[in-house]
Amino acid sequence: MAEKDIAEKALEAYNDVFADIVNVLLFGGKQYVKENELEEEDPNSSYKSDGKLHAQERDVAKYWRKGLVRIALYGLENQTAIDSDMPLRLFSYDGAAYRGQLLADSSTKGKAVPRYPVVTLVLYFGYKRRWRTPRTLYDCLAVPEELKPYVNDYRMNLYEIAYLREEQVQKFTSDFRIVADYFVQMRKNRDYTAPETEIRHVHELLQMMSVMTGDSRFEEAYDLGMERRATTMCEVLDRVENRGIQKGIQTGIQTGIQTGIKQGENTILSLMDYLLSNNREEDARRATQDEAYRRKLLEEISNKEVDG
Repeated sequence: MAEKDIAEKALEAYNDVFADIVNVLLFGGKQYVKENELEEEDPNSSYKSDGKLHAQERDVAKYWRKGLVRIALYGLENQTAIDSDMPLRLFSYDGAAYRGQLLADSSTKGKAVPRYPVVTLVLYFGYKRRWRTPRTLYDCLAVPEELKPYVNDYRMNLYEIAYLREEQVQKFTSDFRIVADYFVQMRKNRDYTAPETEIRHVHELLQMMSVMTGDSRFEEAYDLGMERRATTMCEVLDRVENRGIQKGIQTGIQTGIQTGIKQGENTILSLMDYLLSNNREEDARRATQDEAYRRKLLEEISNKEVDG
């Protein structure tokens, strides 16, 4: 499970991909967030429940900063399955991030630290079902009508990647365009035609695609180390398919060889049985050592079978 978690996060951890996702989904493709303005954040936090400390971990989190000033904290959460408790989990993540800002005061000798917002994006990769379960805290809770004025709601920022419009997909400039295009194609056609788009982070893209899609072609490409040679998804899949064809040919050749050996063994056994049954021990002995003589005897038996 840990390997799978790492594989699905590795591509998004790159600043160019992370900034691209935020810029397209939040800002319509405008380049508000620059790669060099992103700073790693520890995705781990903890909370106390039932007297015990529990760990929780975001998928990917980065600070957006201008110089020394933090503008915001962005978090990405990947979902391949629908989770009806997602708003509660996100509320916990964001709450821990705000709590962290309070704790930061203790390290600045009482000097107030400028606060910044926390924005979490949920990327849902399912293409067979829409996300029709809770998207807000209110949806998760049974809030009595008389309490609603006193219970703050919380809405998660959900993006169904397979249901993005084509013009949205085209706004991605990083390798995430390939990811989004795959899921949109699978939703529409239940099939995938690889584009000629050049891949920048081949290794990480193949890892993510193999985990998120379950498509064995991406896993095979990753296992074969093709990420060191291929530059487009079209090339990756072509090589995998060509290797499959070659493998099939080799299997066929090997099967033919084995079949031929088996048939040859049966033919020689039949020859020996015929010679010994007719008291031709000397011919049998010679046939085991002299291939030309053996062929002559086989021809003799064949002619007799035809005449018979």
